[in-house]
Amino acid sequence: MQTVSQKQATDAMPLAAAEATRFWRDPRFRGMECLGATFLTHEFAPHTHDTFSIGAIESGSQIARINGAREQSGPGDLYLINPGEIHDGAPGIDGYRYRMIYPDLALFLDILEDVGGRAFHATPSFSRQLLHDPELAAAFNRAHRVLEEGAGALEADESMFSVLAAMFRRHGSAILVPVATRETTAVERARDYLVENFQSDIGLEELATVAGLSRSHLIRAFRKQFHITPHAFLTDRRVRAARTLLRAGSAPADVAAECGFADQAHFTRHFKARTGVTPGQYRAR
Repeated sequence: MQTVSQKQATDAMPLAAAEATRFWRDPRFRGMECLGATFLTHEFAPHTHDTFSIGAIESGSQIARINGAREQSGPGDLYLINPGEIHDGAPGIDGYRYRMIYPDLALFLDILEDVGGRAFHATPSFSRQLLHDPELAAAFNRAHRVLEEGAGALEADESMFSVLAAMFRRHGSAILVPVATRETTAVERARDYLVENFQSDIGLEELATVAGLSRSHLIRAFRKQFHITPHAFLTDRRVRAARTLLRAGSAPADVAAECGFADQAHFTRHFKARTGVTPGQYRAR
């Protein structure tokens, strides 16, 4: 790929002249989703994943809000985002290139148990979602390239297993369950209602009644707890359901209707805003 000279950090590769994405699922890791991308203008809407979101910037910079905190990342920084955590992302002044993987909880546990040689009797998580660790970021990028280049099974397993285990040893933690209050319980009722009825056209008054809060109180409390509005949460839930249907081979037009989107154009816009690829690109892999 041809490149142009742009402002970059020491040892970082130059960015591509245009936006580009490569998305694939790696059969050696239970079909784990993998992404390598260059973004110059694309901005991710607030979204979540059912899986971990683990990655590193190769060049340029990204500005992201993760769990309500806004931070800028560049080469040497790691993303260690737990399942269900709200995040977005926008390019810095020169854009950025990064590599990501999305291991589910079962795969991550398998890796920790394989490398550790013993059963892991806790739920793994990361206490910090963005941190600076140049050594580990470089190791992750090397392991990601091994996957992308289709190296042999042993090389791929060894490199990615080792780097993920090292990430957890350095930066892992146990999940802490917050103490429930009346407000958090009410907001969780609203969240669960959105999850269960995402295909429906849910109104704010209906949702407030479910929560037992006023409409303004619900919006304020929901954003405080989940760092996202109820409508943005609903859209993200629809996109997550759409990913499952697309992986199973459903046509984008059918998925749009089944997941509650007004039309296919509406679906495509929201899907790309949260995944970086179109429904067609996602389905084709």
